[in-house]
Amino acid sequence: MNYVPGTASLIDDIDKKHLVLLRDGRTLIGYLRSIDQFANLVFHQTVERIHVGKKFGDIPRGIFIVRGENVVLLGEIDVDKPCDTVLQQVSIEEILEEQRLQQQAKQETEKVKMQVLKDRGLSIPKADNLDEY
Repeated sequence: MNYVPGTASLIDDIDKKHLVLLRDGRTLIGYLRSIDQFANLVFHQTVERIHVGKKFGDIPRGIFIVRGENVVLLGEIDVDKPCDTVLQQVSIEEILEEQRLQQQAKQETEKVKMQVLKDRGLSIPKADNLDEY
């Protein structure tokens, strides 16, 4: 196998199933159909996989275009390897409800943390106010 620099090295991966982790934390699984010099990716038969605890759910997304700068990780999935996961697949509605509950719990924890810091005379600027500094 010859070394090919840059995104051209992904030419051999076209039409294979891949998992891509995006900068915003989403996980997509689909067949890589196209790539360009900026590492922009086009996926076909894409699903968005949501993990909460030991459960996961897949939301069908169809054709999905990913801008190259948003890719954190890209890996080929071996479709011939048997799946030996301990995760339980659940319905879309159930995983979305689990995700909502997890986010609520995280927000409550953050609220308590902020209150404790405030009681001690400390403050942390909110993410939306960071542009002002």
